[in-house]
Amino acid sequence: MCCFLVFFLGMEKLVNCPYKRPNALCRLICFPWAAGGTSQFAQWGKLFSSSIEVSSIRLPGRESRLKEPFAKDMTTVVNEITSVLLKELQEKPFAFFGHSFGSYISFAVALHLKEKYGLEPIHLFVSGAHAPNSEAFLPIKSIPICDAEDEDVLRHIQILGGTPSELLQNEDIKKHLILTFREDLRVLQTFSFEKAESNIHFSCDITCFNGTEDKPHDLEAWHDLTSGDISFYKLPGGHFYLLEPSNEIFLTKHITRCIENAGL
Repeated sequence: MCCFLVFFLGMEKLVNCPYKRPNALCRLICFPWAAGGTSQFAQWGKLFSSSIEVSSIRLPGRESRLKEPFAKDMTTVVNEITSVLLKELQEKPFAFFGHSFGSYISFAVALHLKEKYGLEPIHLFVSGAHAPNSEAFLPIKSIPICDAEDEDVLRHIQILGGTPSELLQNEDIKKHLILTFREDLRVLQTFSFEKAESNIHFSCDITCFNGTEDKPHDLEAWHDLTSGDISFYKLPGGHFYLLEPSNEIFLTKHITRCIENAGL
């Protein structure tokens, strides 16, 4: 009973899944962007067919975990997600979707699952991010986040978009958003992946999404990370193209088709 309670509390804390589908054939687990919460992806649950259960990962320092200290590195993030989700991931096929910062977390979790447990997603959907083995990813690791002024961080958040301007009018919300963005970037800077150092090779298909107005991302390097198929899609909009209802419909339909065609 005690173990079950610990597991249940861990799930409730980490995972937001308002549309539970215990009979679904596959779980789609979504990983939000830097400083992001779970509400956007959690609502995807009502857009998918009954064959797919959608959940979103909630990191410490936000939403119901507001009072918890932020994670200090990628290893901590990966270990928590894996320890809480492992049993469920062993029971049923799963796919990952990550946007921006969330793409890197989803990849790090998938890599850990493959290395340690021989598990991998049936499909990896990544959005608004470089391939983690790309040289284009390296400059992210050298951004001087500790020295950056709050106004510079805020300006970067505003350039990326995705945050309603009315939220930024609230000083407390703005301050916490800047802090959360800093801490998430700090986590990202602790992540390193060198293909040469790892013989881990995925076999799942990977789909890469990007906004047409977003900065270009190096996606070709994903070819080196899997023996599965790679596909690329550009949808109208900037870094947060996925918040546009028409793009959201395209994403959910395409993801559904990929999962249902995986021969579950």
